[in-house]
Amino acid sequence: MRIGKWLAAAAALALAGSALAQVSTHSAKFSVTLNEKSHQGQGAARFAELVKQKSGGKIDIKVYYNASLGNDVQVTSALQGGTIEFVVPQTTTLAGMVKEFAVLDFPFLFADEKEAEAILDGPIGKRLLDRLPEKGLVGLAYWENGFFNATTSKRPIVRVEDFAGLKFRAIQAPISIATIEALGANPVPVPVPELYTALETRTIDGQGTPTAVIAALKLDEVQKYLSLTRHAYGAFIPLVSKKFWDKLSADEKKILVDAALETRAFQRQVAREAARRSQAELAAKGIQVNEVAPAEIARMREKVRPVYERFAKEVGPELVQEIGAELDKMRRK
Repeated sequence: MRIGKWLAAAAALALAGSALAQVSTHSAKFSVTLNEKSHQGQGAARFAELVKQKSGGKIDIKVYYNASLGNDVQVTSALQGGTIEFVVPQTTTLAGMVKEFAVLDFPFLFADEKEAEAILDGPIGKRLLDRLPEKGLVGLAYWENGFFNATTSKRPIVRVEDFAGLKFRAIQAPISIATIEALGANPVPVPVPELYTALETRTIDGQGTPTAVIAALKLDEVQKYLSLTRHAYGAFIPLVSKKFWDKLSADEKKILVDAALETRAFQRQVAREAARRSQAELAAKGIQVNEVAPAEIARMREKVRPVYERFAKEVGPELVQEIGAELDKMRRK
């Protein structure tokens, strides 16, 4: 019996050694917008660690934090050019290249994380990933940024009317801008690296990002109120430069995909724990936290209905209907 186990172990090692023989030495750069301790940063670090382990140390990925290589738009462009090998932007960044990705920016699309996972990890999410190689990008999986909540310096967001007249940071995407306009605020596009300064100088009055990002960027220092609006869901997407990808063997590509998928569960758990922890930490630091009543959330959702009507045709009405049907099916269970 022991001999049988030893032979099985020896065979497994031989197979592993054979697979690693198809792995060449590679060095790569991975650009991250947030800091090393953020849910985004921890995901990138775990991915790089797993790739190194699975490749027997042959694929070495160096992670660059705090947008040191540029903002999401800049580094995604660099990825297409092949000067950076990995980035992990929010899916919003891709909407300008693949219009269907914009559907993930629709406000109040998902009610909870379970719904987001079902769409992203299922056939719909895969079809979106399949559109990326023609743009010089390869998507490995979907990680989590989280539900967006509003911070403001003038007043808390308790009712939809509280958005009126605020200068509110918009993601640099048409749907984000249209959503803020529909809610009654004035959208001001600001990239993440410039967000703190824009709030500090009162160039803008408020913004919406996941609670973990609010804490990571220390926005409590320049904002007074945190309102739990959960008005959008953000997904990160680890991307590989297709120029780099095309140089890899089948075994090397499998290592990257397996590492990204293995990281997914870890990163999502980190994101959700960070959201809970960050809310408590922000409150302890003095930011005023308020829940938004379900009835008011429903009023906000109704207020942004024109955003769906305006962008459904542009994104693809069939896609919007398919996601809506899947979500309705889940909600009826």
